[in-house]
This record gives sequence, structure tokens and C-alpha cells, in this order.
Amino acid sequence: MSGELTKARQRLASINASLKMGKYMAAAQALNDAIVAVLSAPLMKSEREEFANMLADAVHALNNNKELRKVFPLTLNYVQGEERKLLDSIFEMRKVLQEDMNESAQRDLNALERKKQESLERGQRHLDAQEFDQAKQTFEKLTSDFAGDADLKADIADRYHKAGKDEEAVGYLNDAIKESPQSLHLYNRIGIVLRKMKDFTSAEKYYLRALEITTADEYLYFNLGRLYFDWQRWDKVVEAAKLSLGINPEFAEAKKLMVYGEKKVSGGA
Repeated sequence: MSGELTKARQRLASINASLKMGKYMAAAQALNDAIVAVLSAPLMKSEREEFANMLADAVHALNNNKELRKVFPLTLNYVQGEERKLLDSIFEMRKVLQEDMNESAQRDLNALERKKQESLERGQRHLDAQEFDQAKQTFEKLTSDFAGDADLKADIADRYHKAGKDEEAVGYLNDAIKESPQSLHLYNRIGIVLRKMKDFTSAEKYYLRALEITTADEYLYFNLGRLYFDWQRWDKVVEAAKLSLGINPEFAEAKKLMVYGEKKVSGGA
């Protein structure tokens, strides 16, 4: 048990440092842990006096921290022998601090999201004005600030695609796939862009990679069929359309694609 008391002393000694660094939850947790240790240990009279003084000092430090009082304005009260009451008060303090941390984290997330949207809008304005160098700088800075955000890269890719800058769109989609290789919608997006660029071979490769992930997506097969339609590979149009209909027999567009492909295969108009 002496080891636990040593830890309790260390925890109490750490409180002032935590308060100076603004780590209020760490300070409250340290006091909580020390009280639990004290309550669990059979203490000699000298140890009880020692810990009573240390607990009183810790309570004083918490009560007199102005920044902490802004978050938790209630005063902690400590009387020797009433450590359990103090423990209940510390529980309330920790609960309030956790709520404040959650709110602070949410505010930070909201601020980041606003920053992201503002940069996207600025980049879009450059695209609309055909200021492509400025758009590039804006989007590169944005993706650097939000590294690893595959959805952001896909959003930028869509903006480039709508602006007629398909090579840039493909670049961003390819990066997004590297970061989120299981996201089927990214393969569909890059496949569509490459198809419109008439880079049929590359588009097919991305669709086939997606089919290594799942064979249960009717839209994936349909988009592959649309690729083969533009490529005029009619037997493969029929094959892809049938696979799409095998998943969803009511997929009307896939039915139309299959019928048209069958006519072409049979030599019809």
C-alpha cells in the first residue's frame, strides 16, 4: 500500500503544474485519484495529517485558479475526515470540465469546417473567373491544411470537372482513392471523368479495381456498361448491364442499356 500512497503524493504534487499549463481536467483527476488512494489506505496519524494538509493545499490551488473558476465557479470545501464529500464535489467538477472540453472541441471543429468552406468558395470563385493558377494555389493550400481528407479531395475534383478541367479532377480523385481505397463512390467518380475524357482503358481499370472490393453494387456495373457503350464494346455492354440487373431487376436504365447493346451485338440499328 505504501506504493499507492507514494503515487498519491505524486499526483497531488502535480496539481499546481497542471493548473499552470491550463490542464484543468488533469488537475481534477489527480486530486480524485489521490483521494481514492487515501480512502483505500490504512493511514497512520502522521500520514493522515500529511495528506490532510496536501489535500487542503490542492483544494486551495483549485479554488484560486481564475481560469478554472470561469468554467467551474463553485467553491470546493474540504474538512479533514470528509474526503468522500470532497470526492463527490470533484466528480461534479470533472463532469463540468468534460462538458466544457466537448463544447470546446465542437467549437474548434466548427471553426475548421468554416475555414474549409471559405477556402472551397474562394477556390470556386477563381475557377468561375478562369483564374486557374489562383484556384490551384487555393486548393493545394486547403488540402495541405486538411491532409488525409479524401472527401475534400473528391469535392475539389467535382469542382474541377464542372469547370472542364478533367485532368486536375482525375489527379484529385486518384489522391482521394489512395487515402480511402475502400470508397466505391470515388471509383465511380473517376471512372465517369475518365470516360468523358475518352480514356476508356484507364476508366476500365478503376472500375475493375472497384469490383475487387464488391460485386454487389448495381450502379458500379451500370457505369461500367456506360463506359463500354462509349467505347462501343457491345458484348461487354450487355454483360455489364446483365450483372447490374442481376442485383436490381427493376433498374430501368440498365434494362435500356442491355437492350441497346443486344441490338448492336446482333447487328441491329
